[in-house]
Amino acid sequence: MITTHEFLERRTRVLAELDAGSVAVIAAAVELTRSRDTEYAFRQDSDFFYLTGFNEPDAVLVLSKDSNGKGKSSLFCRNKDKIAEIWHGRRMGFERAKQDLLLDDTFPLSELDDTLLDLINGNRILYYGQGTYPAFDDKIWSIMNTLRGAPKKGYRAPEIIKDIRPILHEMRLFKSNAEIAVMRKAAQISCDAHKRAMRFASADATEYQLEAEIHHHYAMNGARHPAYGTIVGSGNNANILHYTENCDQLHSGDLVLIDSGCELEGYAADITRTFPVSGQFSEPQKALYALVLASQEAAFQQVKPGGTLVKANHAAMKVMTQGLIDLGILAGDLDTLLDKQACKAFYMHGLGHWLGLDVHDVGEYKLDEADRPFEPGMVLTIEPGLYFDEDAQVPSQFQGIGIRIEDDLLITHDGFENLTAGVPKTIAEIEALMQQ
Repeated sequence: MITTHEFLERRTRVLAELDAGSVAVIAAAVELTRSRDTEYAFRQDSDFFYLTGFNEPDAVLVLSKDSNGKGKSSLFCRNKDKIAEIWHGRRMGFERAKQDLLLDDTFPLSELDDTLLDLINGNRILYYGQGTYPAFDDKIWSIMNTLRGAPKKGYRAPEIIKDIRPILHEMRLFKSNAEIAVMRKAAQISCDAHKRAMRFASADATEYQLEAEIHHHYAMNGARHPAYGTIVGSGNNANILHYTENCDQLHSGDLVLIDSGCELEGYAADITRTFPVSGQFSEPQKALYALVLASQEAAFQQVKPGGTLVKANHAAMKVMTQGLIDLGILAGDLDTLLDKQACKAFYMHGLGHWLGLDVHDVGEYKLDEADRPFEPGMVLTIEPGLYFDEDAQVPSQFQGIGIRIEDDLLITHDGFENLTAGVPKTIAEIEALMQQ
């Protein structure tokens, strides 16, 4: 669990990065209409949550730093409202938020327009991440125009607007011990859910039933929602990278690809496993599966401090390309095929991505135009795959097979910790589990 004092410490670190005579404005997420008068389940904005831990919509966090370098945190949130709370749930209220969230000032949302203008007025720099919430963008630009247009009232608009996100996203890239503990738990819940789906799978089942087994396990273990749309692609559906219809019957002899992870306390897990519906791989399936697994293992060797995602991907592609030559799927010289990235015809996505509050988490992949080296505290996925559609120009025994294997790795001082090692992925381990 992330403590209130850790959220306070994060705000303090952001304030230390701000220029003197500046103000940063970070908006919470808004509720989204699903249909008519019903809403989608609320999910807080990741940057706002990272700094507050506050899980109500429409709130606004303001971090200000005066010309002497003194920082202050202010929050606007919905006020207590007995009638509204009867219908829609309890609110913290601005008075309690000040104490519970360790903030310097709190205000009811009804005072946002006037008070936010006062907080921005007179500062030289405004830090703001525009483009996420258009309606709030309009509010900010309206305030700026008011400040610019009334100097006789003592108004002075910031001269400079800077994006707050690079500061926040660099911080979010490196996980604290508390964040790592939450992510380990999310990974374990997700691992167990994948194993449950493997045991459940049979030719009598459907893709959506496997999805239901996974989501049930998440919810029963405190993770009410998946971190993203669960993919359950059987047979040729596995060759659709973001397949989420999950509506087809499983068939004996097919593989099924499941890409799913839970969200726990805001943090995502992200696992992919591919396994045989019948519990045993065919020989062509074994050959391709072993190749994807070997490619992942080659990539793992580059996941350590000083390594890069580009180096890991090159290692995976080298193994994959040689394997495709050996299977008669590619023809030619290995180095030439690597230069042409010939395997990308069957492995068309990237090797992995940062992981954290977002499943495709924030953080730069390059520094000063160079590939970013791994450092302890980063968490990323490694997920090579091979995809052969039913009409792919490959030997017929490989057509209709799609395979991806994905794990979540924490960079440590001497290598990595595989957070998702708890779900089987060797051929022998998968077949043994499915025979239980």
